[in-house]
Amino acid sequence: MAFVDGAGARLYFEEAGSGTPVIFVHEYAGDYRTWEPQLRRFSRDHRCISFSQRGYLPSDVPVEEVAYSQEAFRCDVIALMDSLDIERAHIVGHSMGAYTALHVGLYHPDRALSVVAAGCGWGSNPAERDASAKACEEIAAMFRDRPIVEAAAAYARYPMRRTFEAKDPRGFAEFETWLSEHSGLGSALTMLNLQMKRPTLWDLADELERFAPPLLVIVGDEDEPCLDGSLFLKRKVSTAALSILPRCGHTLTSEEPAAFNAALAEFFSAVEGGSWLSHKPWLQ
Repeated sequence: MAFVDGAGARLYFEEAGSGTPVIFVHEYAGDYRTWEPQLRRFSRDHRCISFSQRGYLPSDVPVEEVAYSQEAFRCDVIALMDSLDIERAHIVGHSMGAYTALHVGLYHPDRALSVVAAGCGWGSNPAERDASAKACEEIAAMFRDRPIVEAAAAYARYPMRRTFEAKDPRGFAEFETWLSEHSGLGSALTMLNLQMKRPTLWDLADELERFAPPLLVIVGDEDEPCLDGSLFLKRKVSTAALSILPRCGHTLTSEEPAAFNAALAEFFSAVEGGSWLSHKPWLQ
């Protein structure tokens, strides 16, 4: 098993392929295995790294609440890149990982060839903020107090994931099994501290207007909690494009891997070929 030292936590990672590096940053219900459909595709012509974030086995699960800040998760990505001698990479994030990917693009633009924000925006809309905070407390209590298998079964079936179960029962069963192998403590602490306390997209409005790396925003049209945030990113970030996957929910990397991979392939090609902003020469 391969580990690197993050920003105060040991991180497990897997690597495949060679070429331009791609760092994959998983969602709240995921881990390093979430990205298997992407590693199988992109390791053919890229150096792909997937890792479990702090709080997610087999990486360290800190017990201190202060270890679960957005800054810590962002610094873990940079520490991972430094440990693997990666100067610049495509940073691909999903949901919780998308927020972290955006923070890498904001605070370390020289390290990001590009950023992908997939299924991003849950809990950001000011009109939904109080309800989202309450949901964070309830989800954290569920993972802290109930057996992990029960908590995983309940969380896997939240409304924005039901299309995955309906379309692909086999894939959904694998997703639920992996979720049931997580640390209940790590899941609770992540929800209470990262998810509930991180800056929202609306909080970052001014910074996002200065966002420099190429940005691809991807969202499923059945992922209701993330539609507003995805459109917000498209409107605020001058380098952004918005891709909407039809009849797709929140778990889009596994639910519709062919469509997701196709969007990434086109994006990577345009960025690496220097043509991403060819339609906006005034921004180059």
